[in-house]
Amino acid sequence: MHLDLRGEKVWIQWNGTEEKVADDLVNLGVAKQDIVLGFHPESMRKFTEFAVS
Repeated sequence: MHLDLRGEKVWIQWNGTEEKVADDLVNLGVAKQDIVLGFHPESMRKFTEFAVS
């Protein structure tokens, strides 16, 4: 698992586990607009519920 904190955002760079880290963060109170799925190309992020960058 590789997470980065960049400014006000949590970037999930890699998750080699079975856990859904983004969902876990949301359940802990992190807003979806503050989570970036960095393992997706930027052009694909707009199709997720999470931040683009």
